[in-house]
Amino acid sequence: MGARSESKALEAINEIKQKDPDAEIEFLNLDLSSLVSVVAAARDLQSKTTMLHGLINNAGIMGVPFALTADGFESQFQTNYLSHWLLTHLLLPLLISTSNVTHPGDVRIVNVTSGGHNTFAPDGGIVFDDIQLQSKGPMVRYGQSKLGNVLHAKELHRRFGPKDGDPKAGEIWVTAVHPGNIYTNLTKQATGSIPRPVLQILAPLGRCLGILDEQAKGGLSSLFAIASTDFKRSDSGAYIVPYAKIGTPSAYAQDPALALKLWDWTVLELEKKGVLGDK
Repeated sequence: MGARSESKALEAINEIKQKDPDAEIEFLNLDLSSLVSVVAAARDLQSKTTMLHGLINNAGIMGVPFALTADGFESQFQTNYLSHWLLTHLLLPLLISTSNVTHPGDVRIVNVTSGGHNTFAPDGGIVFDDIQLQSKGPMVRYGQSKLGNVLHAKELHRRFGPKDGDPKAGEIWVTAVHPGNIYTNLTKQATGSIPRPVLQILAPLGRCLGILDEQAKGGLSSLFAIASTDFKRSDSGAYIVPYAKIGTPSAYAQDPALALKLWDWTVLELEKKGVLGDK
């Protein structure tokens, strides 16, 4: 379980183990606002296992005030997209080697995105000549980052997913998941858009009115995509919506040229930072 807060991670792990005492879960120190932390987490995981069957890139921040990380990227774009891209990249050798000795569908990647990739993304989808979007609102920056998650999944599917013909070893099933409008701390911390005192009123009200769903439902679609036998080979590359259904992403998210352009841009930017390793 990757997390930047060990205490919160251990609290969640203990809660799971109370329900399933046999669950084997370890804390992985991972701060997505730091590329150095991502590299260290990937190395740590690689040192502990020779097989990796699934990766859910689910962390995120939403609607926060403009800020740059220590790496020089807008905080939402790095936390939601860039660092997940890097983590996946660094773990791909482990995922691929596992897929080569297991059955098709045994190795999967899930990128947790948001319906906000459609609602809030800027004109053009990804603004490469103004990637920080400092002059735009926090939800526009959020929308761009979540569009990045979908485009990343699309390009991963193209490169490593099932090809035409019979299933075979070596393929990785990939999807992007919109988990739903869930009542979590994410909805309470979008202070770049709404003052905190107002959020403290609106978030619980949204839960009472049924606009925000209970936390337990937030993981259903991700679990479906990462582990369910009802998720089929033909579903790789799909966009999953609440709950565990195939949906349709935005037009930008369906643009293969944009997905490739973002991939190439990301490689160049992370090469400049010296974090890509040998892969």
